[in-house]
Amino acid sequence: MAEVSAAMVKELREKTGAGMMDCKKALAENAGDFAKAEEWLRKKGITGAAKLAGKTAAEGLVGAYVHNGKVGVLVEVNCQTDFVARNEDFQALVRDIALHIAALNPRYVRREEVPPEVLEKEKDIERVKLREQKKPEAMIEKILTGKIEKYFETVCLLDQPFVKDDKKKVHEVVTEAAAKIHENIVVRRFTRYQVGEGIEKKKEDLAAEVAKTLGQG
Repeated sequence: MAEVSAAMVKELREKTGAGMMDCKKALAENAGDFAKAEEWLRKKGITGAAKLAGKTAAEGLVGAYVHNGKVGVLVEVNCQTDFVARNEDFQALVRDIALHIAALNPRYVRREEVPPEVLEKEKDIERVKLREQKKPEAMIEKILTGKIEKYFETVCLLDQPFVKDDKKKVHEVVTEAAAKIHENIVVRRFTRYQVGEGIEKKKEDLAAEVAKTLGQG
């Protein structure tokens, strides 16, 4: 993939109104070609969805998923109108997000929700690891940026690879749905329950079991 600068991302974002991460990916996928990157965003419906992002989303659904009576999820996904809340595509999206949460066990909806002290602790852990690997001190902070991106992909729902298609992130799936439905869609919150969670016992990877059931294991 081509090297993409912050200035390039900023320019494409101002032109299309798409999100920073979407613009970065569009430029990387198209070797830094702005015209092709803009077309790539349009084909994915991302520019259209970006125009909807400022719209108030106060309707929607609470979706539920239970796996073998062992893992249960409740997730609230908002849209703009009750009409869309009854739309089959929107309902399918909510079900898929609930299923994804059951399988991949995120801790937060979005990266902005990660408490600063948690993020700093993670950075400190990674710095120690990098120093133990004898990485040059001047390179540590640069390497750390990539490590933290991987951390977000592990713990943040919207940054995780989608359980039904790991070539897409969850936020991309939501964006594409918003463009198709023509309403702003926001994943607001979720709760995930796992039988015996917090009780010391023999370890069972139920999240992996859910993913395997879906054909992802």
